[in-house]
Amino acid sequence: MENLKSHWEKVFATKAENEVSWFQEYPKTSVEFFELFNLPLDANIIDIGGGDSHLVDVFLEKGYKNIYVLDISANALERAKHRLADNAKSVHWIVSDVVDFVPPVKFDFWHDRAAFHFLTSDEKIDKYVSIAENNIKQDGYLILGTFSEKGPEKCSGLEIKQYSETSMSYRFESGFERIKCITEQHQTPFNTTQNFLFCSFQKK
Repeated sequence: MENLKSHWEKVFATKAENEVSWFQEYPKTSVEFFELFNLPLDANIIDIGGGDSHLVDVFLEKGYKNIYVLDISANALERAKHRLADNAKSVHWIVSDVVDFVPPVKFDFWHDRAAFHFLTSDEKIDKYVSIAENNIKQDGYLILGTFSEKGPEKCSGLEIKQYSETSMSYRFESGFERIKCITEQHQTPFNTTQNFLFCSFQKK
């Protein structure tokens, strides 16, 4: 099978943004979690697996100065840059697999909608948790969105790992306190629904 990077480069080279199941014109749930924390405008913020998501647009509109977007696909980030035009210069764009990520700063806010659930081995999950633990500031925030146990078992042809509030909390309990979890019915552009679990955590 083609490697992960090739897979995602092909997806973002061949499909329009509204031709993928995860598309959101406005990332309402992610923004609502973000707004709970009243972060200062100089906070370090990262969107993991952000691709061409519109969440970065919201951060820019709110006036945040230190925004990072990471994705394994350079094509995805190029699409976001094209959409943002001159505003793209205000964002730090990082092409990397998250498990190989060496953060340049420590973060006040770490957001991940639908990247974490593609990690299906304990080795990669543990690597992700370790990177997050070591690079989110004390009292900083982590927001994770994954398919729930009622959600799909695959996405974009790839196996994913479903989570419950209990199983997600277990993965992060050593370094984080759970704040709250919710489920969301995401409507895809194809008029199907996918059940997501979103949990927020604070670094101990």
